[in-house]
Amino acid sequence: MRIAIVILNWNGEVLLERYLPSVVRYSEGADIYVADNASTDGSVQFINKNYPQVKVIQNKINGGFAKGYNDALQHVDANIFCLLNSDVEVTEGWLSPIIELFAKNNKVAIVQPKILDLLRKKYFEYAGAAGGFLDQLGYPFCRGRIFQSLEKDNGQYDDIREIFWATGACMFIKKEVFGVLGGFDEDYFAHQEEVDLCWRAKNAGHKVFYVGTSKVYHLGGSTLSNMNPKKTYLNFRNSLFSITKNLPRRKALLIILIRLLLDGVAAVRFIFQFKWNHCFAILRAHLSFYRQFPKMYRKREKANFILKYYVTKSIVWSHFVHQVKNFNVLVKD
Repeated sequence: MRIAIVILNWNGEVLLERYLPSVVRYSEGADIYVADNASTDGSVQFINKNYPQVKVIQNKINGGFAKGYNDALQHVDANIFCLLNSDVEVTEGWLSPIIELFAKNNKVAIVQPKILDLLRKKYFEYAGAAGGFLDQLGYPFCRGRIFQSLEKDNGQYDDIREIFWATGACMFIKKEVFGVLGGFDEDYFAHQEEVDLCWRAKNAGHKVFYVGTSKVYHLGGSTLSNMNPKKTYLNFRNSLFSITKNLPRRKALLIILIRLLLDGVAAVRFIFQFKWNHCFAILRAHLSFYRQFPKMYRKREKANFILKYYVTKSIVWSHFVHQVKNFNVLVKD
């Protein structure tokens, strides 16, 4: 089983200098690539000088996360791709439990490890935590992270279990599955394209798993922080894209209508918080969604849509009304 670790980079020389050493040190037996998205800093020169064993793939343009990986992975020969953010520090033995799961269960197509916060190592990290899920309205959240509430890692998620979506910060996916699914949807540019990919994989009958016996530390926010209106724009728009593409027609249209109304509530909330840029980001997200709705509708999968895609009816209601901050309180396994 050949593993290829592919790190997408854009002007991340500082991040590569800090975090690439752990990947090289603890990834014995795997091929390591850096897919460079047309950087203008010294990233490529740094790698060539200091890590000649790391292969560099130079993309012609910065097409974001989705296109960057789609272009780069065409040049990678492996059974399993590990898509790894440049701001991730891996740990000793992190690959073994994941390789073992792939070997034991051939229905497993996508896997993520435990994602902890690099700056607060006893806490889960926002992007992925202990595996991703959806509520009935298509809002994504994680075990260990509900909106901005992050749980402390007390070993409560040291299990191996099926999840709904795996984080793009550290995602293992079979090359064959990635190819059949057509890779990431490049219209997303960045953010939530991994939710869409996993949703399409689930609709096609594949399984997505979390392995809590493998852990990595993620800095997070190195490309776009949560305070950046562009991230608000991408998250609100791309979530609507995923609902349009991956649910039965009537259900998708009903949920989109509800989501548009709830987005309006979120915009008003931003106004009261004097976050005008985020309010306008939601407006721009809706306008972009309206323009691209026909295109997204045509992308709907021909496979059977899974109806049990959610684990709770409304994460928004549970969190903001009932103050639920812990996954194990929300969902009783």
